[in-house]
Amino acid sequence: MKIYRILLLLFAFSAASCNDFLDLSPISEETEDVAYEKASQIEAALTGVYESFQAEYYVWDNVLFQDVRSDNHYAGGDNPEIFQIDLLNISSTNSRLFTNWSNIYNAIAKANVVLEQAPQVPDPALTEERRQQIIGEAHFLRAFHYYTLVNMWGEVPLILEFTSSADPEATDVPKSSIEAVYAQIMEDLGVAIDLLPDTYGSDASVNKARATAGAANALAAKASLQRPNPDFNAALEFISSVENSAAGYRLISYPDLFDGNHYNNDESIIEAQYLGGNEGNFGPQLVLPPSISGDTWRKFVTPSQDLVNTFLAENDQIRLGASVLFENVNWVDEYWGNAVGSSIPFTFKWKSANAWASTNRPYFLRLGDIILLKAEALAQLNRLSEAGVEVNRIRSRVNLPDLGASAFINQQNMMDAILKERRLELAQESQRWDDLVRHGRVVSVMNSLIEIDLRTRQPTEYNMDESKIYLPIPQEELDRNPQLDPN
Repeated sequence: MKIYRILLLLFAFSAASCNDFLDLSPISEETEDVAYEKASQIEAALTGVYESFQAEYYVWDNVLFQDVRSDNHYAGGDNPEIFQIDLLNISSTNSRLFTNWSNIYNAIAKANVVLEQAPQVPDPALTEERRQQIIGEAHFLRAFHYYTLVNMWGEVPLILEFTSSADPEATDVPKSSIEAVYAQIMEDLGVAIDLLPDTYGSDASVNKARATAGAANALAAKASLQRPNPDFNAALEFISSVENSAAGYRLISYPDLFDGNHYNNDESIIEAQYLGGNEGNFGPQLVLPPSISGDTWRKFVTPSQDLVNTFLAENDQIRLGASVLFENVNWVDEYWGNAVGSSIPFTFKWKSANAWASTNRPYFLRLGDIILLKAEALAQLNRLSEAGVEVNRIRSRVNLPDLGASAFINQQNMMDAILKERRLELAQESQRWDDLVRHGRVVSVMNSLIEIDLRTRQPTEYNMDESKIYLPIPQEELDRNPQLDPN
């Protein structure tokens, strides 16, 4: 890969922007030719891996490729590359592809450095217990990034060693199969589960920032269901470990999840740690309405008519209120109001912009998601009554009645109910595209989506087919690596 030819100086460590993860300042004097001698050095290298969660994909583009690409939201704004994503005609030259591809492989490279160097650090200040935790954290982080890659692009190069060589034999790596990538994800997570603690003590700002056994089990459950040959029983075992973790995960009030005042809460398994200022989240500025953002330009990631109507049809007032905010605007919106002054919806799970430096945090893994995956695995095993119990746990906390009798008639009805529940529960949390792919419905859902363009009074045509499930390989990478074929 191109990034593997860059000195470790440029990407194994970064500036003090990593403090929000591990309260360590990454050092910058080492290169790949310098052995790691001190405990502080390997800790700083690990901090650099966590810092990759502040790359553009995990801050913002994950919402574009999951929610805007699906039926949850549309592009809004004025960015042609985001229009491509919304309308499912993404070009291999779309710059977001190469940015995300590079950032994620950059993160994998940093994890590989830690995995290679941690076993060799001679410093007695590095206890064996901490050494094993570091190795476990790096395995989790590498698995997390490959999970992102394989779901975005399908077959991708599988790189498990760091190299700074410019030799094409080292850098021009062919794709591995989707199943091979998932096998590596599960192998990494197996190591992480064995090595990681449930908690690092009583400080939630550490326990929710770092990889834990709970995070590894939660991601293993997701991977067990998302992979081409899902293992439903394995998923249930991983979920049981999450539910029985000494970390004490539990559902909390739904509005509290997104009010900006309950960071590192009991439902959170792992989340970004934005502090504001130089450690801020720029995403909220791009989506929140003028009354909150303080500006007047047209925003991105607008909730679709279809999503809002789904909330309303379910009378899901609590999750609607936490997820969507309507406001009159001074621009024309092609789906909600073809006149200045129309009331349009804004995504609202982020609540404050703070001039591009919000403290609002996305969840990477939370219990509500995992409970609905438990329901899904049970339904796939035709254990419908048990699946319904899990769905009702999620519905009851937002004051919705239990599932009706029709959901229990057959497996298909229960799967329909679960998919809808996940949509309402997880809107704007970068899950929808993967959910549609996993359920085998992405083509039918996108082709049946009716969003009327008020300028033409015609429905938007998405022309979805199987070839669009995965993103194009970035053209820059195709040009550089002759081993890669276009998707």
